[in-house]
Amino acid sequence: MTIRQLPPVVVNRIAAGEVVERPAAAVKELVENAIDAGARHIDIVLHQGGQALIAVADDGVGMSRDELELAVERHCTSKLPDDDISDIKSLGFRGEALPSIGAVSRLRILSRPVSQIAEGGQIAEDSAWEIAVEAGTKRTPIPAAHPGGTRVEVRDLFFATPARLKFLKTARSERDQAVDAVKRLAMACPDIAFTIIGDDDRVLLRLPQAASREARLGMLLGRDFADNAVPVAASRDGFALTGLIGLPTMNRGLPRDQYLVVNGRPVRDRMLVGAVRGAYRDVLARDRHPVVALFLDGPAAEIDVNVHPAKAEIRFRDAGLVRGLIVGALRHALAGAGHRSATTVSAGALAAFRPATGAGYDAAPRLAFPSSAGSSALPRALAEAANAFLAPHEPFGFSEPATQSPPPESVLGTARAQLHGTYILAETESGIVLVDQHAAHERLVYERMKEALAQHGVERQVLLLPEIVELDPALSAGLAARADELAEFGLVLEAFGSGAVIVREVPSLIPGLDVRALVRDLADELAEWGDALALKERVESVCGTLACHSSVRAGNRLSPVQMDALLRQMEATPNSGQCNHGRPTYVMLALSDIERLFGRR
Repeated sequence: MTIRQLPPVVVNRIAAGEVVERPAAAVKELVENAIDAGARHIDIVLHQGGQALIAVADDGVGMSRDELELAVERHCTSKLPDDDISDIKSLGFRGEALPSIGAVSRLRILSRPVSQIAEGGQIAEDSAWEIAVEAGTKRTPIPAAHPGGTRVEVRDLFFATPARLKFLKTARSERDQAVDAVKRLAMACPDIAFTIIGDDDRVLLRLPQAASREARLGMLLGRDFADNAVPVAASRDGFALTGLIGLPTMNRGLPRDQYLVVNGRPVRDRMLVGAVRGAYRDVLARDRHPVVALFLDGPAAEIDVNVHPAKAEIRFRDAGLVRGLIVGALRHALAGAGHRSATTVSAGALAAFRPATGAGYDAAPRLAFPSSAGSSALPRALAEAANAFLAPHEPFGFSEPATQSPPPESVLGTARAQLHGTYILAETESGIVLVDQHAAHERLVYERMKEALAQHGVERQVLLLPEIVELDPALSAGLAARADELAEFGLVLEAFGSGAVIVREVPSLIPGLDVRALVRDLADELAEWGDALALKERVESVCGTLACHSSVRAGNRLSPVQMDALLRQMEATPNSGQCNHGRPTYVMLALSDIERLFGRR
């Protein structure tokens, strides 16, 4: 076996495989360089999804002839003035992007330095320079004509490594990936204008400079998000979290609309995504995903951004602290939203309406509006559940008459009728509200159960034969160290030697529990996330099931008083705008929208 040093071209191509795995990665690297150069306007051109051409032009500080030569050499950077990789304040700092891109494409860079003038403006220096790199072969810089700033052109990406072309997706898919990468950077930099031009000079994205993050979020995520998001603001031990998160009823089938920015750097971090999922877990079904835009700022010494060649992943010194901050802040924000439901729910309901034309009207809806509470009593078990969890001091069934006008400051109005034994029709000052009685009551019961668990804990059942579970010594030690926390959720265990734990009590809420499987899951989660998700989710899942079975069912007749009591409790209960699975509990229609349906406006 002969050991030899690889040629520089091969080294650069290996690096390119790590840094530039697709056109979107090249776009990301070039735009990051433009941002670090102080650009205020960045223009991007993509042809054939970026495989034929990527061009990025900026009005940043530009480069001199000597700097241009160094820029295409490996490990040359202007981003580490003190050589301190633990205090990184720029986006691109490795010095690998340009030489890696040049090793697998036809690279051309034009740049003209810009000098600062006394009044705070800029003036371009006398000459611009151009340098070219083809398949890793660098040419000598030559004079060129170019305004102040830099333009980088990447043509025929991966022509020098054709095997990689087989792994690219369609041009459209690659284009969309590149646009998404720019959107994430634009979200972190609202004061920079971005434009992306595609094939046939089609404008794919145009973002003017924004005055604030909120304004940029509105540009990127649309008015629906701006109208149906709640603000997040929290801090802990030097970390500060801000941003906007969508209401649970505004959700997606995929987690693509989750934007996470850490110290100005867009990242895709499994721990952060898991924290978002944990925060929404009891207001959203597992196969649905919220829309969120979060900005986390913290001490550079506590965040390692140098763990991935493409800088897409980061690592926190205390991941548990950060995860707890995110989960707590998001849950607090969602609870503060109260009974709010996304306006997109009402918009969808209006779109589903069609004006009747000609003969053949459907029969009128079947209404149930008993004259007194006693004329249509709930079954005893349901009444007891409602009395216990919904209105302990004003149980369903009391006989005072319903109010004839909405109470002061009432959002959901006054109940006027029950439709098909399932839906409550309420009147507000500005429209009507249609409530799904089962979904609404299910949420109310669930929130009361959560409150009871928080106050009194989870009831436990002693095992006749304690269960011994063997684990890796490090995992068993981690479980034993969190024994007090696990006991709050009904699981009592302790260390049993150096590589096992013994379980003595389990939550009585979960019959037929596979203790060994649960303990192993908990050990893995504590090691990975620093949190016992499996146990919490199982307990909360059981509470959700009990809430579902203890709630007012579809088909149960409710009196006016019962319906109004349900509406008032919804207004006072967090997360009541959606059931435990993220579906809306009510639809609100404005009178003006109803008038438009009938051509009165």
